[in-house]
Amino acid sequence: MSRMMEEIREQPKALRRTFDAEREHAADFKKFISRRSIRLIVLVARGTSDNAALFGRYLLEITTGIPVSLCAPSVHTLYGARLDLRQALVIGISQSGEGTDINFVLKKVRSEGAYTVAVTNEAKSPMARIADETFLVRAGKQRSVAATKTYTGQLLVLYLLASALGSEISFDDISEIADHAREALHLAPEIQGMVERYRYMRQSAVVARGVNYANAFELSLKLMETCYVVAERFSSADFLHGPIAMIERDFPVILFAPPGKTLLGQRALIERLNRLRAETVAITSAGVRLREATRMIRVPGKIPEIFTPIPYIIPGQLFAAHLAEVKGFDPDRPRSLKIVTQTL
Repeated sequence: MSRMMEEIREQPKALRRTFDAEREHAADFKKFISRRSIRLIVLVARGTSDNAALFGRYLLEITTGIPVSLCAPSVHTLYGARLDLRQALVIGISQSGEGTDINFVLKKVRSEGAYTVAVTNEAKSPMARIADETFLVRAGKQRSVAATKTYTGQLLVLYLLASALGSEISFDDISEIADHAREALHLAPEIQGMVERYRYMRQSAVVARGVNYANAFELSLKLMETCYVVAERFSSADFLHGPIAMIERDFPVILFAPPGKTLLGQRALIERLNRLRAETVAITSAGVRLREATRMIRVPGKIPEIFTPIPYIIPGQLFAAHLAEVKGFDPDRPRSLKIVTQTL
């Protein structure tokens, strides 16, 4: 079994460990942050962590009403811009906590008036030393180059931060996520049998909207780095504004279609793709019927849409790991990659 697959399977325990260890920290942070006037949240990250930040943008704006910006590190590192970040909360996200540009930004924004928070898997990392406050993703050592358990751990910490900054999400709600993740792992045999159909897939599109939009980016990244599939990722709304023109017979499209506010649009898109003779794989709920989808991966349980991103990315991770295997690639040794990447 690959290290990537081992770490996919570790996720329920890692999520439970992170929740149990950081719950009280989040409660204390809620009391502290309530005494500060936060008018803006800025998220800064790279790679898989940047996909987690994209999720955080949706989650935090929906649940707190505070505007959220995704930082462009080069604004600080290359152009040296000075920003007025008084009343801003800046959250750095990094598995290793060693990203040179992310840490540069955290240092700089502190001098510009921001309160900084680190979300990292490494307690002794430079990021943890730089930030005013650190929330730890307690996923254990990441050995696979393709991040899985650290991505979902970062999402869990963002749920905890959302509960600290607003009133829409409770700790009881968050406590159920690890169980949903465990149920999603039961899909592994089904997905292993499915991926043989896609052995020769060289290109694809991954489409989502809303809180699962970040999962489209994350799944496409996993397909690119472990299976060498050119995987474009889109919001379903943006997809209709141009990229749908590339669809031809048997073109593979993977869609996240949870029950909730985005389902109606995703269903309509699947129906249109069916008319174009595309090959569609829908990641959805056991209770949803999408008659026009070529294949469906049904995540067990009734999960409110806001809490679907973690259990819904797990089938995507399994899909990528099993597809790499049938293609004859080692997901633990992707070409030209290593776990820690330094950029400026």
